[in-house]
Amino acid sequence: MVLNYIWIAFFAIAFLVALGATLFDGNIAIWSQIMEASFTSAEQAFKISIGLTGILSLWMGLMKIGERGGVIHFFGRLISPLFSRLFPGIPKGHPAMGSIFMNVSANMLGLDNAATPLGLKAMQELQSLNDKKDTATDAMLMFLVLNASGLCLIPIGVMMYRSQCGAANPTDVFVPIMIATFLATLVGIIALCIKQRINMLDKVILSWIGGLTLFIGSVIGYLSTLPEEQVAEYSSFAANFLLFTLIIGFLAAGFRKKVNMYDSFIEGAKDGFKTAVMIIPYLVAVLVAIGMFRASGAMGVITDWITQGVSALGIDAEWVGALPTALMKPLSGSGSRGMMVDVMNTYGADAFVSRVASCLQGSTDTTFYILAVYFGSVGVKKTRYAVPYALLADVVGSVSAILVAYFFFG
Repeated sequence: MVLNYIWIAFFAIAFLVALGATLFDGNIAIWSQIMEASFTSAEQAFKISIGLTGILSLWMGLMKIGERGGVIHFFGRLISPLFSRLFPGIPKGHPAMGSIFMNVSANMLGLDNAATPLGLKAMQELQSLNDKKDTATDAMLMFLVLNASGLCLIPIGVMMYRSQCGAANPTDVFVPIMIATFLATLVGIIALCIKQRINMLDKVILSWIGGLTLFIGSVIGYLSTLPEEQVAEYSSFAANFLLFTLIIGFLAAGFRKKVNMYDSFIEGAKDGFKTAVMIIPYLVAVLVAIGMFRASGAMGVITDWITQGVSALGIDAEWVGALPTALMKPLSGSGSRGMMVDVMNTYGADAFVSRVASCLQGSTDTTFYILAVYFGSVGVKKTRYAVPYALLADVVGSVSAILVAYFFFG
């Protein structure tokens, strides 16, 4: 419903701005520019969606092999000591914990299609432990904030869009996104632990958070010693090495489990093809609205105002063009992807502002969509403090994404 109002607002504002330009400036050419933008944006949306078919089929095929090879279960076992502390209200051995493990593991691997049904299953299991069926439990809130913070070690979607938009090195945002999404998740977990009075000094929690923080800090510290041109080169190497290692790991896991890898790949690839086709109408709707909004001059007016305000504070404003992606992200995944693609189409996929938009897209998840779908699936109406804590993770992720983008690409 929120996206519906935003979508209509884009057209309405574009019309009013164009009408003002005609009445006060005599600019009648703006109407043809707007309509041309609508046709061009629709064509771009279709080309992007079709272009994604091969990449999406490839990765979803590989992911299917990894899933059947037990990779998700492996991640679940790996993080079980930490999660038993973060979810103290869940009895040991309860099926809710297994669903949570699998959902988070699927998110970390970028398995969006697998993560959502696993998340809904986890909410159903958590609801079975809930004495007040219309009110969110502490465990539900922790689970929702973990999802909203968008912890993802492999941002395949962002890299695929960058590839389709012509980026010379689509994986160069891999490490920046990993850092930004980690910081968003870290702050979300710490804030909720304080709110729910979970013992942050527990040795398991400290070892996990401390270990991950040390790793991320070491990465940043090492990269900060390198010349600027080598930072992107090394982060690109790390991204490509990890991705290729992951592919080998999926194949090895499938071989060990005696999975029919060819048939599994074909099954996953078919799902990838279906997904690519399914996103065409959504991408067309969003990109046409944004294209007409930009062609009317409305986007330029808003970004100019923000740029002037930011510059007046003595802050570099080159990132402002990516701000619409951050503002849309909590509301709609397709909307924020459309904003990101629009930035790359406007400025070029390798422009600094495009890299900022990519980092913003990968730093967090669609907070309000997640809250609506997950809580709605179990009939929870009283969400308590879910929204402010989820938005806190969003803000931290967005700010971190901008700062990390300056560190790597600025």
